[in-house]
Amino acid sequence: MLSDIHLGIQNSRVREAVNFLRNHSCQKLILNGDIIDGWQLRKSGQWKKHHTSFFKLIMKWVSKTDTEVIYLRGNHDDFLDEVLPLQLGNFSIQRYHIHESFSKKYFVVHGDLFDSVTTNLKWIAKLGDVGYTFLLWVNRHYNNYRTRKGLPYYSLSQVIKHKVKQAVSFISDYESELCSVARNENCDGIICGHIHHPDNKYIDNIHYLNSGDWVETMSALVETEEGEWKIIYYDQWQLEQAANVENNADDEHMNDWEDERAGNTDKAAHRISMTNREDERAGNTDKAAHRISMTNREDGRAVNIDNATEHDTVNDDWEEELEYILNTQHEK
Repeated sequence: MLSDIHLGIQNSRVREAVNFLRNHSCQKLILNGDIIDGWQLRKSGQWKKHHTSFFKLIMKWVSKTDTEVIYLRGNHDDFLDEVLPLQLGNFSIQRYHIHESFSKKYFVVHGDLFDSVTTNLKWIAKLGDVGYTFLLWVNRHYNNYRTRKGLPYYSLSQVIKHKVKQAVSFISDYESELCSVARNENCDGIICGHIHHPDNKYIDNIHYLNSGDWVETMSALVETEEGEWKIIYYDQWQLEQAANVENNADDEHMNDWEDERAGNTDKAAHRISMTNREDERAGNTDKAAHRISMTNREDGRAVNIDNATEHDTVNDDWEEELEYILNTQHEK
């Protein structure tokens, strides 16, 4: 489940969202509102090619897999009210959805309808959106500076939300209100988005889940095959993927090294065996013994000469062989 991608604004992390979806599969995908930012597109927003690539991927899922895709209307994509409800095969656009799994029911909704500011004072909500957009602009330039300095990402808006008492109170009231909605709908839990604050907790025995956003936190809600709900953060997931790739590369390198090592040992053993047979037939047992030592030195794998005594023995063999050759030539 993904929400609040806000396609149409500069700060949308749609490339990361597409990459995340390409590396996952599911039976049901819920796009929980504010996928398209109609508010910004009416003003200064821009629709770009990589925004289209998101919907191309979604349509590919719908047409080529059995994945059910449910798009829930949010406040920034409220233009969808004109087509609600819409059903096209496995793809549908709805206002809310009841998700049933493992004998539990979850009421799934974007959440703006239970935000008193958004519903009753829309002009204040849009004014707040302008302020939030400006804050994201400052945040982007500030983090570009941090990147050049080798510092990690730092979310100004998230820090401000947690430090301003009114914002903290609003989030708490919002969560409690949605849990009341779930209870009234005879559901075990509520799944929402809207406030860009991912969460997974229980409030008065109601399971509260928020999918976060793809503007800053880049988070998704995932239900496992065992019915367990998890929040996946894109940055953390990427680090885990990179670690897995590195570990797999190390394993493959080790296997190749072991195979190569085993192959060279077999070659060395075979070469020594064949040549020594010929020498033994000719009565040159000293040469055969010396060849074992020399071949093993060349391969560096068949026999490890680990101590000075064995090393001295090899040197003695060299001297004996050289003396043998010189004496033979002298006699001739």
